[in-house]
Amino acid sequence: MTLATSAGDTTDARTVALKDAAAQIIRNNEQKLLELSHRIHDTPEIAFEEHRAAALVGDTLRNAGFDTAVGVYGLDTAVEATYGSGDLTVAICAEYDALPEVGHACGHNMIAAAGVGTALALAAVADEAGLRIKLLGTPAEEHGGGKSPMLEAGAWEDAALSLMVHGTSGTDMPCASLWMQAVDRFEVTFTGRAAHAAGAPEHGINAGAAATIALNAIGLVRQQFRAKTRVNAFVSHGGDVTNIIPARTVVQVEVRAPEIDEWREVKARVLACFEAGAIATGCEWTYEATEPPYAPMVQNPVLADIWDRNLQATGRELTSAALGGGSSDMGNVSQVVPSIHPGIAVLGSTAIPHNADFADAAATPAADTAIIDGATALAWTVLDAALDAGVRGELLRLQAERPEGFTRTANWA
Repeated sequence: MTLATSAGDTTDARTVALKDAAAQIIRNNEQKLLELSHRIHDTPEIAFEEHRAAALVGDTLRNAGFDTAVGVYGLDTAVEATYGSGDLTVAICAEYDALPEVGHACGHNMIAAAGVGTALALAAVADEAGLRIKLLGTPAEEHGGGKSPMLEAGAWEDAALSLMVHGTSGTDMPCASLWMQAVDRFEVTFTGRAAHAAGAPEHGINAGAAATIALNAIGLVRQQFRAKTRVNAFVSHGGDVTNIIPARTVVQVEVRAPEIDEWREVKARVLACFEAGAIATGCEWTYEATEPPYAPMVQNPVLADIWDRNLQATGRELTSAALGGGSSDMGNVSQVVPSIHPGIAVLGSTAIPHNADFADAAATPAADTAIIDGATALAWTVLDAALDAGVRGELLRLQAERPEGFTRTANWA
């Protein structure tokens, strides 16, 4: 959703005073926020198993006076914490799931701590800014797409805007330059007929051969895919012993593309490759989703511009570099609510996300600094949007014009 206005002057005395108060709250809670980050980092939990992390986030906000519940919207490890009674509701997202084997190699401990810091800062000025703060702890971003069932359950129905910040390596960059693709993950099952591979191969229908044909076909049609399109697959079950022609083979697949129409087109071509494998071998084939699809991230241009100015106001410098290629279920939120998902750099780190080196980087002093700067810039961004009459009015107008249930449906998929 796009705002039809831009932010004006945000240096008036009232805005400056509230932003200073918010920043002071973050400084006052710095040790608490960094301890939260490190405790989540030291006990990594994978998708939908983030019980300790969810409890830590929930306890921190409950102790700060938020109305808090853990285990909401049908998910045991989802969190909702609300504060304030203003007519402008901001949904702050906190992620805290880790990756198998490499722990917090995407820095979700940083995301959680920065989100909590933002919520604490805004709660202190909520009445003056006319805000209602809603922190949503969203499980299973890496795999499982926790935001998808939360959207369907209505977690964002009352939100006028939503935002979060993600740790990165390298340097800080403009929010709009962080792009994320749509991704669809599914599994294909080929069903053939088993037979003795040496004694009676002519009686078999080889499900493994069907998968081989399909994967080779994908390799060949990749030449026609656009540069930012990605297709990855692997055989998760291909047989049991060498002397039996496999009657069943299962292939795990993901399809990514930066635009929804392109993503649909590529998925159709990939499925045609699997159909080709079935036709060539005489197998039956089916496919089914293994996770909810993720939409491309729509960085709201007005909110992105406000973020950029505020990140620079913390003393950080923006470069012209662009980062992207991954996917996030925050993209689903951005399709229905004005949103941003900027990055903030662990300055000096060259670690690659989803690598053990980045897990190490996510608990360094540079990561701690990024948490505090990120929380400050997020809080300031919300205040600038809330206190600018034009931006605030447009956010409320867009929310009022949304049909009931609009945020619950993945109408883009």
